[in-house]
Amino acid sequence: MGVATLTIDQYLEIEAIKKLRALYSHYFDSHRIDELASLFTEDAVCEFGPPLSYGDWHGRDEIRAKYAAVAPNGAPPFMFMHAVTNPWIELTSPATATGRWFLLDLVMPPETRHPMSLLGVYDDDYRKVDGEWFIARTRIDHIWMAPGVSH
Repeated sequence: MGVATLTIDQYLEIEAIKKLRALYSHYFDSHRIDELASLFTEDAVCEFGPPLSYGDWHGRDEIRAKYAAVAPNGAPPFMFMHAVTNPWIELTSPATATGRWFLLDLVMPPETRHPMSLLGVYDDDYRKVDGEWFIARTRIDHIWMAPGVSH
């Protein structure tokens, strides 16, 4: 199995989705919750099961409220850094796509001896609305979590 060559238009769509996922990490880690929520479709779903046990969040308003509730209160911006890498994005139609990303979650408080807190895989669905890409569904599967780390 090989990989088909992308057209310029396909490449540009994939780059827009990469920017979307990068903004997700930047907005979450910098506590910009309203901007984070704006990256989701109105009917988006976040699936955050074990070990987080946050459950599923439905719709942009609930997503905004739940992210605000789980954001570290009083913590400085970028205390946690969600580094996403190895994007695998498939355009499934002119207005839909899927993607998978590796997550390296780092924690940066001064007393931390080792910054790695967890490893995971994001599994996303994207939808293009009025010419812009949004996250329609995201799920995280945790592969490894450092002992004593809670999110």
